[in-house]
Parts: sequence; C-alpha cells; structure tokens
Amino acid sequence: MNQATRPSAAHSALLAVDDIEVIYDGAILAVAGVSLRVGQSDIVALLGANGAGKSTTLKAISGLVQADRARVSRGHIHFQGQSTAGVAPNVLARQGIVHVLEGRHVFAHLTIEENLRSGGFLRKPSRRQLEQDLERIYAWFPRLQTKRKTQAGLTSGGEQQMLAIGRALMTQPRLVLLDEPSMGLAPMIVEEIFAIVAQLNAQEGMGFLVAEQNINVALRHASYGYILESGRVVGEGKAVELRGREDIGQFYLGGKARV
Repeated sequence: MNQATRPSAAHSALLAVDDIEVIYDGAILAVAGVSLRVGQSDIVALLGANGAGKSTTLKAISGLVQADRARVSRGHIHFQGQSTAGVAPNVLARQGIVHVLEGRHVFAHLTIEENLRSGGFLRKPSRRQLEQDLERIYAWFPRLQTKRKTQAGLTSGGEQQMLAIGRALMTQPRLVLLDEPSMGLAPMIVEEIFAIVAQLNAQEGMGFLVAEQNINVALRHASYGYILESGRVVGEGKAVELRGREDIGQFYLGGKARV
C-alpha cells in the first residue's frame, strides 16, 4: 500500500464523508463537522478515546445510526460516488458497505459455519457459490475451519471476532467498517487479526475504515489516520507520520498511547 498517498483525491475516493453532523434524540450533538476519505484499497484508521465519536461516525456511514434514534442532520456521505442519504442499511450492505460492530456480535447458539452462512444470505447466492465463499473464509481464518461445528458462544473472544469479520466478508464487500476489533483481546490475537486485514486489503483490494483506541497496531497497518476528540476531527495525516508524533496519546487519546 502506498503510504505517500492521502486517501482524499476525488478520483480515488471509495468513501467520502463531508462535514457530517449527527444528532441523537433530536437534541444531543454526537458528531460535528467530521470529514474523511477512504481511497480505493486503503486501510484508514479512525483514532480516539472512548466516547470520541468513532462508533457514531461508522454507524452514520453504514446507516445503522437510525437504529440508535439518531440521524445525520448535516453534511454528505458518498460511497463509490453515490450519495447514501436515505438508503437503508441492508441496501448499503448489498452495495458493498459492511459494518462489524464493536463487541463481537455473533449468534451464540449457532455454529461457526451457520453464522458464516447467515452472512451469505444477503446476496442470495447459489448453493455452489455459498460453499465456495465458505472455503474462501476458511482459507483466511483457519481457526474458524477447525471449529466450524462448534457453537459460536463456546469459542474464545478472538475466534468470535474472527467470526464476526468472516461473516461480514461473506457479503463480498468493497468497504469494511471495523469498530474496535482489538478490544479485550490478547496482543497475539490482535496481531493475527490485523495481519489478516492487511492481507485482505493487499490481495483482494478491500478497503477498511478501522475505529481503534490501540494506536500502535492501527497505525502500523493503516496508510492514513484521523483523530477524533469530542465528535470532531482534531488531527489527521499519513500513518507513518502520526506514529512519530509523541503528543497523540497525551493530547488526543486521554493518556499514554497503548503499545
């Protein structure tokens, strides 16, 4: 991935978010004036402390903000050059935006494979295509294949996170929104997950917008980063440059950056 390229040029923008404002319950301002870009085949990090507005920004992009009694009250969001205003979340998913929510949401009573199959139903594939898609996911996540018949609720946190991502990939997205994928996981598992994300990006050209508090791991795999504080973008830059800034942890993320 070319870290010298800022993901903002109009011709290369997979996602363009321009000056959006999000209001909850008609009164609470959660995000104000956020603008960002994800270029074709980019990994972009969205950094900030808990409550900075990262999850709200992702939900605004995927349309899921409506489920939280919130709305985008100002600004514009374009995906592949088309406005997403008024487009239902399931339609956006069919168009290529998939959102992996914070908290490893899986169907605990279903097996790993049943969970993955549920992700494929959105596209209504043939039985043969569904089987091919499953094998593709197992190739990316070998841990899931070894436990394909195990109930998801009986697997580890890391395996559940891999399952949540794998199920999202069954929709064959162009852009994956990942919300806090490292939360509560051992460093070794976090590295494994981010390595797979980097491979998907490099080999399949999949774009990623990753909301993270873990600065170190996010910026090692991203090409560009945005820093949110109190619902506003307070900094941005190439990931390699942001990694070298000693003030990020102190001034933007509420303390020492996690390593």
